[in-house]
Amino acid sequence: MKRRNFLFNIAAALSGVAVTKAFAKMNDSTMPGMACEINSDDCKTGEMGDTNMNMNMNMNMGNKVSQKLLATSALPQGLDLPQLPRLENTSNKQGIFEAILEAKPVKLKLTQDITTEFWAYNSHTPGPVIEAFEGDDVKITVKNSLTQATTVHWHGLLIPSNQDGNPQDQIPAGSSRTYEFTIPEGNAGTYWYHPHGHETVAEQIARGLAGIFIVRSKNDPLAFLPEQHWFFSDLKLTDKGEIADNSMVDWMNGREGQFVLINGAYRPKITINTATRVRVWNACSGRYLNLSVPGCDIYLVGTDGGLMPAPVLLNKPLLLSPAERAELVILPKQSGTVYLQSIGYDRGKMGNVPPEQDIILGELVLTQSKSIHLPSTLRVLPKLGQATTSKYLEYTEAMDMKEPRGGMLFLINGKRHDMQRIDLQSKIHEIEEWTIFNNSHMDHNFHIHGAQFVVVSHELNGEKKPPEYVALKDTINLRPHEKITIKIQQNMSGLRMYHCHIVEHETLGMMGQLMVK
Repeated sequence: MKRRNFLFNIAAALSGVAVTKAFAKMNDSTMPGMACEINSDDCKTGEMGDTNMNMNMNMNMGNKVSQKLLATSALPQGLDLPQLPRLENTSNKQGIFEAILEAKPVKLKLTQDITTEFWAYNSHTPGPVIEAFEGDDVKITVKNSLTQATTVHWHGLLIPSNQDGNPQDQIPAGSSRTYEFTIPEGNAGTYWYHPHGHETVAEQIARGLAGIFIVRSKNDPLAFLPEQHWFFSDLKLTDKGEIADNSMVDWMNGREGQFVLINGAYRPKITINTATRVRVWNACSGRYLNLSVPGCDIYLVGTDGGLMPAPVLLNKPLLLSPAERAELVILPKQSGTVYLQSIGYDRGKMGNVPPEQDIILGELVLTQSKSIHLPSTLRVLPKLGQATTSKYLEYTEAMDMKEPRGGMLFLINGKRHDMQRIDLQSKIHEIEEWTIFNNSHMDHNFHIHGAQFVVVSHELNGEKKPPEYVALKDTINLRPHEKITIKIQQNMSGLRMYHCHIVEHETLGMMGQLMVK
């Protein structure tokens, strides 16, 4: 099919009007005219008639009645930031954390008139906070009281692959399993847990299954500071108060609800009356957070893999793609009330979508505080030597008229995820250099299980730059046509997943499998 007709028919199916700015930005290398079989790894360029393309687009997308969403004024605002419950440790032995976690449907009353069925851990969404120490032996029994299989992925923790909730290790509906692992020394940090089932992760996270996992150090240089937790998630409700289904735009761009929640609350009131350590999670399915905290000095002290070598004073909003975390020290420089915001960030969405706008996330009640002396050294990062091998990943997007969830595929090295295929192999303890190339028109991110990495360089528009700061990461964003080079070492054998953590893109193919031997 000629490219002009290809783009015209896509745009007609998406908006019924004209080619949108997202498609106008594509070129032949990023969005070729492809006809991809839904169960095939091969995308073959073919001549499809315009009528057939429109027919398939209409059959897959156009006949679904759009859902009317609940007005944002329907939920209460300005309530105090909730303190999330903690998961009870039932062990009385030092160095052992033992608990039960149950995933089940639960009806929660959001207002006097709105009761919503969520899927939740121990009847809470977000789920209860798990707190353990470096070196602890963890034993958590997960009961699956859902109507579909699930897993629990302990996101970011360096644990054996057979305990990490891979999609191959699902817990059938009505069953349970016990996860057992030891938290390595040096693994203190800000982590979380969520499902990672095959073809179900997008729905299960959207319905509320996610929670905090904090690993503490016995020698924490910031233990003297008060601490807050900001766990961001999206909630998309119909006008009946039900969890909304994914729309075509959700599948293409990543789900974004009309409510951005912090600890399950909509636009809560957050009080900061002294220098405060704040752990931040972007647990949204597809939303990027570009955090702005006015009236304060903001020090970045930690990322996905725990504390950084030294504090970094931020001079711009902090961008967190889905699944990224950060630790901040917030020092109020004035007294009064300001708004915590996410500043609009254009990540190149597809379709007829509105421009990105600033979003109010919460109300900050500040008390001006004296300057604080933070330790100049927070941590010494483990040294990775010279890489002895390299790997290359390329992100692309393609049309698939047989794919009912948006008509798009998201691919790595031209292939969609296949549970039966090993995509890459690594030798245990070998130091590797990976280059990830986002050869597409929109932002995607990269997450890998079982290891943390350091960023070596960013390359965009022919210009290569070092990272802004040195830190351990497990998730990193890539802008359109950006290449990122990382250095990484896998220190446990077994099967590991790597994928975009926009969970709709992961579900639609942007995931691969690494075997470590």
